[in-house]
Amino acid sequence: MAITRIHSGGEFEPQIGYCRAVVANGWVHVAGTVGHGTTALEQCASALDIIGKALTEAGTDFAHVVRVTYMLPDRREFPPCWPMLRAAFGDNPPAATMIECGLITPEDRIEIEVTAVLPT
Repeated sequence: MAITRIHSGGEFEPQIGYCRAVVANGWVHVAGTVGHGTTALEQCASALDIIGKALTEAGTDFAHVVRVTYMLPDRREFPPCWPMLRAAFGDNPPAATMIECGLITPEDRIEIEVTAVLPT
């Protein structure tokens, strides 16, 4: 089985020892991604952009995402992101989970992790 590792240049990738995404056996696993900005909404938009680039590099897109996990330190910041998330997934909504938890820095407001399949 061939494994492809996709790096995005994020500051924590070399520090922690991970990559943005791994493609293996028809699956694309995208690591938890925090975007740039100060609000959950700004970080959500940026994270989706970073994830979209990783999916494209892997050979897939948001229409092929089958699972998404949202992690936020304050669940009250999640509802403003919903329209952006609906737009990203369109007519192909994945199974989803939202977890309220601490993130790697206090400035991080939302982290998004997805699993997708490669188109056949």
